[in-house]
Amino acid sequence: MNPWMLGQSIVIALLVLLLLWQLLRQRHLNRQQWEVFSRQLEQNNQQLMAAQNETEELRAGIIGVGQRVLTLDQRVLTLENQLAQLHGACTELAEQQQAMSLTDPESKIYTRAMKMVQLGADLEEIMRECELPRAEAELLFNLHQAKS
Repeated sequence: MNPWMLGQSIVIALLVLLLLWQLLRQRHLNRQQWEVFSRQLEQNNQQLMAAQNETEELRAGIIGVGQRVLTLDQRVLTLENQLAQLHGACTELAEQQQAMSLTDPESKIYTRAMKMVQLGADLEEIMRECELPRAEAELLFNLHQAKS
């Protein structure tokens, strides 16, 4: 064999060995990258699962809160209706009481006497104008002073 061909064969053999070495090195690097990517993918999957679980828990919590709000809204409506009924009943009672006080002659006298006390009339004037005994006039006087 000629030395020139031998040199070329050696160079070709070295090139082939170099290419094989590069190929093996690249495979090794690819395998390492694949392992890194696999770990990252696994971590991402775990994070995704955790986020999905948290989202599900939050959704369930929100549904529970929503149901509680609906229940409270229904209670508020019920209480508002009851309050409206009570207000109507109080108004009706006040009207009945006023009607009774207007029809009761004695009530008119006492109402007039209280107004006179509020306006600053003295005891004698109240007794004279309302035809009340001294004891009743004093009682009205004392009641008005207690309220003031």
